[in-house]
Amino acid sequence: MNMTTATGVAAPSSPRHHQPSPKLDVLHLRRLAEFRYQLRRFLHISQLAAAESGLRPQQYQMLQCVAAMPPGVEPTIANVAERMFLKHNSTVELVDRTIEQNLMRRLQDPDDHRRILLRVTHDGERVLSSLAEFHTQQLQEAGPELVRALARVLNSRSRQFTAPPAGAAS
Repeated sequence: MNMTTATGVAAPSSPRHHQPSPKLDVLHLRRLAEFRYQLRRFLHISQLAAAESGLRPQQYQMLQCVAAMPPGVEPTIANVAERMFLKHNSTVELVDRTIEQNLMRRLQDPDDHRRILLRVTHDGERVLSSLAEFHTQQLQEAGPELVRALARVLNSRSRQFTAPPAGAAS
């Protein structure tokens, strides 16, 4: 049974309860590890690029988040915190640091004067645009291997559930 966290993400239930654990499938585990490696490799390169631009990785993520909120979702501290899986206080500190670098600003919501909205400044847009271009190039290079690694994970898992039980008559 999975539980949903406050962020809406399903948290796995403890494997110690209910049913016995399935036999460890080393090949599937190896495929999961390879996918995680490819994903972390891309994220590591992303962190290095952000640092070279004078940002902490979370600042780049926050700039993306604020600039590209889904339709109907305003870039408030609460919404940014939720989308970045951060606590409110941590988000405020990150916003403050980013404002100090003139990459973002706070504005009063014209529709609700009690609310504060976040906006990326022109300097922030310049940095964000440069990093987005770099990341797109990285995904063009590393993306195919990342997709293959994910496909191998999903294909091995789907075959496991659709294969006839061992020893079953053909």
